Amino acid sequence: MHVLFTSGGILSLVTLVMMEIVLGIDNIIFIAILCGFLPNKQQQRKARTIGLSLALIMRILLLFTISWIVHLTDALFHISTFAVSGRDMILFSGGVFLIYKAVKEIYLKLRDKEGSQKPKERQFSVRQAIIQITLIDIVFSFDSILTAVGLSNNILIMVTAVTISMFVMLFFAGYVSDFINRYPTIKMLALAFLVCIGLLLFFESIHIKTEEYRGYLYAGLAFSLVVELLNIRLRRIKHQSI
Repeated sequence: MHVLFTSGGILSLVTLVMMEIVLGIDNIIFIAILCGFLPNKQQQRKARTIGLSLALIMRILLLFTISWIVHLTDALFHISTFAVSGRDMILFSGGVFLIYKAVKEIYLKLRDKEGSQKPKERQFSVRQAIIQITLIDIVFSFDSILTAVGLSNNILIMVTAVTISMFVMLFFAGYVSDFINRYPTIKMLALAFLVCIGLLLFFESIHIKTEEYRGYLYAGLAFSLVVELLNIRLRRIKHQSI
């Protein structure tokens, strides 16, 4: 316990918390879009709270099985000369799932002429939302946990960092969800971002390194978001002047 309160422990904790929050941006966006399918704010809040709470428990359990996670990078079988590991299969399935969900929602939004209505086939239950939030968070967890191991070898610091970052995500997820679902163009931008994240996961699963591209992706998202906020402000000004 005393390690946590040393200068080195505090520095490692702050670094890990910041890293977990940055890596959790794509997770928050996915949760925001997913909860938008639920019919009311009460169900959305319930799905976010239970889903992220289960995800927190799963992350802590994964941290206590860190030796097993490290061995997930070992080859399970080979396809010709390509070595397939457990991590590859997890990242591949998560990437394909994200791409499918995002592309499907983009297609449905473009097909939906009224835009504001939610067709019945696009709505699902709180249980379905919780399951999907938990599963996709597990996919995101593996990379963040492996990165955390590289920054700190103290299990208490890692568990504390994961817990703090998850509470931060839980606090901001509702605001992000309301913001994205209020503006259709912002939601389309978020969906495009999820497609890119899905592609990065897919490329990682086939052993194409993407670490250097993540920074460009986040910078591009931030720039696009600023431009879109300016467009929203401009449309509001024009609407008020009419």
